[in-house]
Amino acid sequence: MLTTLKNAFKIKDVRSRILFTFLMLIVVRLGAAIPTPGVNSEVFAAWFANQTANTGGALDFFNAMTGGSFTQMSVFALSITPYITSSIIMQLLTIAIPKLEEMQRDGEDGRKKIREVTRYVTIALAVIEGLAMGITFARSGYLTHNNAFGVIIVVFTLTAGSSLIMWIGEQITEKGVGNGISVVLLVNIVSRIPSDFRNLYDQFIAGASNIVTGVLAAVIIIAVIVFTIVLVVYLQGGERRIPVQYSKKVVGRRMMGGQSTNIPLKVNTAGVIPIIFASSIMSLPGIIVNFIGKNPGGIWGHILSGLNSNNWCVPATPWYSIGLIVYIVMVIFFAYFYTAITFNPMEIADNMKKQGGFIPGIRPGKPTVDYLTKILNNIIFIGACGLVIVAFIPILFNGVFGANVSFGGTSLIIIVGVVLETMKQIESMMLVRHYRGFLND
Repeated sequence: MLTTLKNAFKIKDVRSRILFTFLMLIVVRLGAAIPTPGVNSEVFAAWFANQTANTGGALDFFNAMTGGSFTQMSVFALSITPYITSSIIMQLLTIAIPKLEEMQRDGEDGRKKIREVTRYVTIALAVIEGLAMGITFARSGYLTHNNAFGVIIVVFTLTAGSSLIMWIGEQITEKGVGNGISVVLLVNIVSRIPSDFRNLYDQFIAGASNIVTGVLAAVIIIAVIVFTIVLVVYLQGGERRIPVQYSKKVVGRRMMGGQSTNIPLKVNTAGVIPIIFASSIMSLPGIIVNFIGKNPGGIWGHILSGLNSNNWCVPATPWYSIGLIVYIVMVIFFAYFYTAITFNPMEIADNMKKQGGFIPGIRPGKPTVDYLTKILNNIIFIGACGLVIVAFIPILFNGVFGANVSFGGTSLIIIVGVVLETMKQIESMMLVRHYRGFLND
């Protein structure tokens, strides 16, 4: 990877794109330090700490996605989360609404229209989230002016910040390297890692009773992090390749076709979406209760405690870990659900049949659909189990040892996935540059 970056800086066009991306990310981090006008940041930080303790890791992960902007309530407090939510909503609606599905099939023009609608939905979500936060903060006395004017300032600032982040992401995609939104998300998450390592050092190494215990703790921490990263790399890069053979056909006086290719099916077909969906649903009741300000007791109080990921794998309260079982089931369910709406074996089989392609040993038509569905179901289960393991590791260490960090399994999947995809794009740019140089010579 270092060799690739070194070679990339030797090519002017690629170097310009990398520098442009770097400058845009500096703007993102500077915006994360500018406070939202009218918000009492110290009071809000105390509120956030209380919310995190009562709702599990949902708000903590949200804060990691914003690069700490949410804790500081900066102008980028919402960051790219409205855009991510909007993209997921549009992807789901594309399956449910025939007109959107038709737009997606119209090629680049259709995708441009969908992206435009996604922008409008993003702004609408930012306004709704900003309004909800502004009203809640005003009622709780977290604003310097707890009135309509203070709420309007908060809504306007957060919406403008989210829109600017969306624009920066699109500019990086067009003029920089990698997917802009993913790169912004990557930098936000990575910016929180140094403080997490500092917390781990203070808690387990500097706070150890003797030097042997401290060294052992350091070795265990490094081993767990390396193991998780290696697992994520294999999970993100693993794929099952289905061989496809195209029959020969005569076009004019020439014989065309006859080549062999494959359909790559990724092991982790749904990416990090199942974990995000499951975490959001599990933490939603606790967030609603905390915003209302009424904590229920009795059986409902125990249910809410069971949904809180901070209570899972805690030796003192093992019965709350039933929520972990529910979480695992939901991750597996959403892995199948999201893959089912984004990958259509019937459409793949029809396209293969129209182009004269077939899977060796499998007849075209319904047998091909059944074969692809069977293979896909097996792959999804393997990928879902990998996701569960990656998500379970930080939950286990948080519950048993109290090692609460923001770079959990979800963050590592995002980091590894974005880094790999960005490096592939840089390599592709360099390859195209070499081909152009060869043709010009």
